[in-house]
Amino acid sequence: MDKYINRIKKSIEQYRNQIINHKVYSAINDIQDLNIFMQYHVFAVWDFMSLLKSLQNNLTCVTVPWFPKGSADTRFLINEIVVGEESDVDSFGVRKSHFEIYLDAMNQSGADTLQINQFLNVLKERKNLQEAYTLANVPSEAIKFIDFTFKIIESQKDYLLSSIFTFGREDLIPDMFISIVNDLSKDFPDKISIFKYYLERHIEVDGDHHSHLAIQMTSNLCGENEQFWKEAEEAVIEALITRIELWDGAYKSIISQKK
Repeated sequence: MDKYINRIKKSIEQYRNQIINHKVYSAINDIQDLNIFMQYHVFAVWDFMSLLKSLQNNLTCVTVPWFPKGSADTRFLINEIVVGEESDVDSFGVRKSHFEIYLDAMNQSGADTLQINQFLNVLKERKNLQEAYTLANVPSEAIKFIDFTFKIIESQKDYLLSSIFTFGREDLIPDMFISIVNDLSKDFPDKISIFKYYLERHIEVDGDHHSHLAIQMTSNLCGENEQFWKEAEEAVIEALITRIELWDGAYKSIISQKK
């Protein structure tokens, strides 16, 4: 499987570099800038959880009566990731999902959570993404990002879900951004501590342990099927492009606020 994994890594390198070296990071100079970034990023954090749960729904039996479904090895991989993402511990030792920790970080730093909360409330009530986008006035870049993910979810192709989960989401936090947050944390520890913890936890859990599990899961699902790997490569590239565009939106909003 290594040849397929390496082929994808090589083909997406330029897009990953664009994300890691995006100008949005250098535009973040104070808490206000960081808050705007978080108001965009939070949609990707929520979107990630939806992608994760779609994989669990498809690869394991989540209905009653229970029956064995698929490969036990693949079931283990996705369930192990879900445990860490959906029921991790926050900086106070309280069980929370990474998304809930992120919302806590936004509340602590003073970022506006009205938009993401309104989006989720409307979506929960009406089960309609378009209505939720409109009523919550979600940024167009976030809409495009979420729409792409749900297009992949609706395809019911588990190997594509796993591929964009593995190569389109993990290990995309640059050292420069971590350094910026660390500097802000020194000056405003009571406003940035939760976000700093979130980043550290993300790197520790997602970027290390979970990334290995996810690569194995994608390998299991794609197998030796050349067509699956080709489709996976194309999907990952598109996922990374939508992430770049999401960062473009955050950058424009930060610069606009400065002017």
